[in-house]
Amino acid sequence: MSQKTYLGIEIGGTKLQLVIGDENARILQRFRFVVDRYAGAEKIRQLIAETLASVDTENIAAIGVGYGGPIDRHAGKVIASYQIGGWAGFPLKEWLGDLSGIPAVVDNDANVAAFGEAILGAGRDYQNVFYITLGSGVGSGIVLNKAIYHGAFPGEAEMGHIRLDKTGRTVESSCSGWAVDKKIRDIAGEHPGGKLAKLVQTGGAPEARWLAEALNQNDPLAIKILDETCDDLAFGISHAVHLVHPETIILGGGLSLVGEPLRNLVVQKLSGYLMDVFQPGPWVQLSLLKEDAVPIGALLLAIQHKSD
Repeated sequence: MSQKTYLGIEIGGTKLQLVIGDENARILQRFRFVVDRYAGAEKIRQLIAETLASVDTENIAAIGVGYGGPIDRHAGKVIASYQIGGWAGFPLKEWLGDLSGIPAVVDNDANVAAFGEAILGAGRDYQNVFYITLGSGVGSGIVLNKAIYHGAFPGEAEMGHIRLDKTGRTVESSCSGWAVDKKIRDIAGEHPGGKLAKLVQTGGAPEARWLAEALNQNDPLAIKILDETCDDLAFGISHAVHLVHPETIILGGGLSLVGEPLRNLVVQKLSGYLMDVFQPGPWVQLSLLKEDAVPIGALLLAIQHKSD
């Protein structure tokens, strides 16, 4: 008898991943695509359909999906997308079931990543985990007692939409990968001779990927961008800490690949925004699963769904 496998799907604002994994959520096969945000949801669905048609689905027991936006997880329907047009109201669970004949379960990508990190990643030694993904947008997920926390419909932990002031400036508009891209473009335009500007001129978009290299070169403009981004992020995180007080906070997503400079600065800034009795604050970590957080979480979701 062949071993059952599971399919995990990550649908994000910049990438699409489909992975086939075993009963321990170990990835056996991967398909990765760069998302063209201007091509819309139809192109993403086309890539999913083509990939499913190219693999042997006979032994796939269930599909788990982490979608980059608010989800009606009971109906498996997309509520809205803040990154890619053409998803609002789409019956994703039903569509996948009709396409493959395999039962599917759908959740928000940050919830799914939080689940992956809590079970197999940086949060595996903790019961209560708060995960933040710093990607094209900013998302978050909460795991309490090793289970995803789901608030009242629709949605739950939306870290990216926390207001940083009364003008409506949000964590997402200030700390997402796309927000940092814009900061870098603006500063590079003002200081075309700087180290950061030269890196961008050489390598192009996404601009945020050059931040770590500029920091390694002690570029003062890169240090300025990181400082203001981490300050805003820490201020936003402080609200989550005062409400939930998790044991650990995990920073994931593409911007987290800046690494220790980002983590250390968030720790320093966060302390200044917390009440005395919460000092020094939860243990802040970088994602252990990194770009596999959503795919592995999606596999775990599929495994859990099949066993329920």
